[in-house]
Amino acid sequence: MKDVAHHAGVSTATVSRVLNGHATPTPETRARVLAAIEELGYRPNALARSLRTTSTKTFGLLISDLVNPFFAEIARAVEEEARAHGYCVVLANADESAEQQATYVRALLDRRVDGLLVCPATDDPSWLDEVIASDVPLVLLDRTVQGATCPVVRADGAQALADLAQCLIRAGHRRIGVIAGPADTSTGRERLEQFSAALGGLAVDVVHGDFRRASGARAAAELMDLPERPSVLVAMDNLMGLGALEELRRLGLVVPADVGLAVYDDQPWFPLLDPPITVIAQPTVEMGHAAARSLLALIAGEQPSDVQLNARLIERGSCGEVDRG
Repeated sequence: MKDVAHHAGVSTATVSRVLNGHATPTPETRARVLAAIEELGYRPNALARSLRTTSTKTFGLLISDLVNPFFAEIARAVEEEARAHGYCVVLANADESAEQQATYVRALLDRRVDGLLVCPATDDPSWLDEVIASDVPLVLLDRTVQGATCPVVRADGAQALADLAQCLIRAGHRRIGVIAGPADTSTGRERLEQFSAALGGLAVDVVHGDFRRASGARAAAELMDLPERPSVLVAMDNLMGLGALEELRRLGLVVPADVGLAVYDDQPWFPLLDPPITVIAQPTVEMGHAAARSLLALIAGEQPSDVQLNARLIERGSCGEVDRG
């Protein structure tokens, strides 16, 4: 900073005011300082600045699985909103592991992020104590954790799942195979409970996966090996749905002639498949932007409310009609 001040013929205080956006320097002085910064290749020391201002202008975004396109789309939306407000995003991947999540929470806190956005890998709330003790603003995204009192941004799929249940009933399906998410995640439990309730008394066979492609394939194989196999499979996550489709094709089964398929979460390639896949689409971009805005509000000392957006059913051609003749 001293070199910049000397080069521009101003004081270090004037350089500081220019860097921090103060209106005091004249336009001519500001231009001279910025030119000196450019010529010298000066870059402020963000860590040193954070020690003085107690702000690093960074978010910590901890998602549960970087491979999952759902979270990749959310991460991009968070980054867009953060960047529009002058923040950078540090991304961490829990890989659906409570232990890895705890490690990254600690690492992000050590890096003095201004706030945390977390999609919890499991229901385990033990990592919350460290965040609370650090007094770092926290927003939960997509999933909840029992005992957390921070804002939550998520999608409500109850109505969409009820619509899917009615769609399957109208198509003549009377035995449903569900590839459910882990029972130790809020989304895994809620989607199964809501869908089962909407089906009324219909027979439901359930196999739990782990929100990964391989588990979807294993679950589909198990369901299709039942003595009375389902006429349609419902995968409660896009990667598990992809794995289920892969397994059905390996078994030589045609969708929907041999078995129907519906998936929770849409993906750009689902409409391009033959047949196009019926899905429950979540407003991922809106969720990411809303989560970032909630965290910005917390950082500013406000108390934002929970945000609950609505998922929706998109009927395509993969559930078919059951021949009741």
